[in-house]
Amino acid sequence: MAIDPSVMLTILIFFVALLYSSVGHAGASGYLAAMALVGIVPEVMKPTALVLNILVAGIATVQFYRAGCFSWSLFWPFTLTSIPFAFLGGYITLPGTIYKQLLGLVLLFAAYRLFSNTAITQSPQKTIPPHIALACGAGIGLLSGLIGVGGGIFLSPLLLLMGWAQIKEQSGVAAAFILVNSVAGILGHFLALKRFPIVLPYWIIASSVGGIIGSRLGSRRLGNPTLRRILAVVLVVAVLKLLLYAVPHH
Repeated sequence: MAIDPSVMLTILIFFVALLYSSVGHAGASGYLAAMALVGIVPEVMKPTALVLNILVAGIATVQFYRAGCFSWSLFWPFTLTSIPFAFLGGYITLPGTIYKQLLGLVLLFAAYRLFSNTAITQSPQKTIPPHIALACGAGIGLLSGLIGVGGGIFLSPLLLLMGWAQIKEQSGVAAAFILVNSVAGILGHFLALKRFPIVLPYWIIASSVGGIIGSRLGSRRLGNPTLRRILAVVLVVAVLKLLLYAVPHH
């Protein structure tokens, strides 16, 4: 017997929230991939992913903050410019075909990060040049608002690869960064007068439960590499569906 697409999507959202929140992320790229797999239109995907992001990022922020995995000095330089640009990106509605292509690239990057990020080593923490942080925050914020993500998939590797944060610390900062950017993005989207799916409450419940479980586990230990690789495969499949099979919506 075939599973109803809404039920399947609810289950996928639960597992995405659980996995992503375990590493301080809220799961927007996973939600977008899941919605692409079941054929949700771009006009619905973007605001829905942002709403779920806000809930899960809020839960993760609290959990990682309580565990002592947060740095205000690391958080504010990126956030100062990311918030207004995320708002701008949320207000802008891209044509369906352009949105799918841009989303496909973002999901491929997310899949790469999930698949390869299995053995990160700690490195001495370096000082962040303020102008670099402000510029990066603006760029990440704009892209996040346009796509409907919180920007954690871009901020986390940047912080780690540049040696600006330790693993646990970047998880807490990323969670809070995703939260404020998702709020800014959804406010911009509200001004563009978009609508949400009627089944959103069920997805909210699924993502919240997954976020609580995942963030409690992740604030105490690192996520499972095998699960991350499985999710990476799901993202790649979603990209193929977006770029090869999805019919543009006008």
